[in-house]
Amino acid sequence: MEYLNALQSAHDDHKPSLFELLSEQQLSALLPPSLRYLLAVATHRSPRYLLHVLNSFDEIYALLSLVVERYYLRTFGGGFTEHFYGLKRERVLSVKGGEVRRAQLGAPGQVREALRLRTSDVWRNLAVMVGLPYLKRKLDESYDIHAAPANSTLIQRGVGPQYIGEELPVNASMRQRIMYYYKWFLRRVYPSVNAAYYFSILAFAVLYLFDNSKYPSPFLWLINTRLRRMGAADYHAIDTANQQMVERQSAQCGRGISGILDLKTLYPKALSSLRFLLPTSVFALKFLEWWHASDFSRQLSRKAAEGIELPPPVADGSAVIRGRGTNARASSQPMSDVSTKTTKTEPPVSSLSFLPIFTVAPPVSSDLCPICLNPISNPTACQTGYVFDYTCIFKWIEGKHARQEAFMKGEPMSEWEEEISAESAQSDDPANNTSKEGKWESGMGRCAVTGRRVLGGTSGLRRVMV
Repeated sequence: MEYLNALQSAHDDHKPSLFELLSEQQLSALLPPSLRYLLAVATHRSPRYLLHVLNSFDEIYALLSLVVERYYLRTFGGGFTEHFYGLKRERVLSVKGGEVRRAQLGAPGQVREALRLRTSDVWRNLAVMVGLPYLKRKLDESYDIHAAPANSTLIQRGVGPQYIGEELPVNASMRQRIMYYYKWFLRRVYPSVNAAYYFSILAFAVLYLFDNSKYPSPFLWLINTRLRRMGAADYHAIDTANQQMVERQSAQCGRGISGILDLKTLYPKALSSLRFLLPTSVFALKFLEWWHASDFSRQLSRKAAEGIELPPPVADGSAVIRGRGTNARASSQPMSDVSTKTTKTEPPVSSLSFLPIFTVAPPVSSDLCPICLNPISNPTACQTGYVFDYTCIFKWIEGKHARQEAFMKGEPMSEWEEEISAESAQSDDPANNTSKEGKWESGMGRCAVTGRRVLGGTSGLRRVMV
């Protein structure tokens, strides 16, 4: 009864849905830009060897696709990404309706062999799978270069806007004539051809969605090929072919290194391994996307950093000076007594003006802003590694912070001013407690702790996500 119901049912289990086909097309369309991006990153490291490869990426990718797709069509009956989704390509018979449902259920192995792609069908499918996308990419690129409407390429005339240099020169050479007619085609004909290309794809997709067509694409209709789901007979044939290949490789391994490096065994082994590389790459990409988008990675990093007290970065040029006679006393006093003494730092000196730079002391706690000594509400990291409150470090680099202005006016608000005030109290010069203009640099454009110049000014600051 199940056999009769399957014959009378209008549902076709081997027909893939439109969403499966769209997913396969999206995956296939993502491969070229992904490989181009990886090649561009590698070219930045070794431009001497990879720059020519990057400039000829379309041709090299088309050649590699031709090799890979031909192998998968002949071995698995479908393309590289089609095999990943469990799809295959088969010929459409010239019988009425193109279906042999009774034979499909009764003898699937014989039907598979009858509908299998022949050599001529393989090359026609390669023209659609490799040649057509390559031609489309080159035409789109040429259109953007020679025919894309832009103010720099158009001039206004009595009959309307025209392209600059559209006229054919007198006594033009063959190359100039070819380029003239090629540009004329791109500017006058190609937009309509491109619109018809996408409209035909949309029309066939709608017809395929409502079961009014066996072809999801007009190009499959032209080569009389359709996409189907792989069945038990297909997987059995693939397993048999794999076993035969393993036996052949075992026989070749018995011949030593020459047998292992034989192209007859190395070529199918390398191409067959790509079907395991693709899902692994997709999984790794999705994992990295989830890792950066989720809050799990930030929580894990925060827990790992808990309890770790990082020392402040050391600025070059600032020396630590202890009290008078510490070198002599350090040998006779315990280390605990020496470490508990208060340390003072000398201010960094500008290499341009040779004036000391006003800086602040490193914070006692990482939760406090070194400038205002209040808890940090909007943490912002400087290029030196110190974290400040955004308002304080922004005003400091602009040179408008209240602590800077008070210091330059002579008000004691820092350890440097306290030291100078103590020394000036012993002298009779009244000018020591006045303005510091011309004697000190206010620290404008520099880190408030180290005195190092911040590249880019306030644009060199980075917010910290806590």
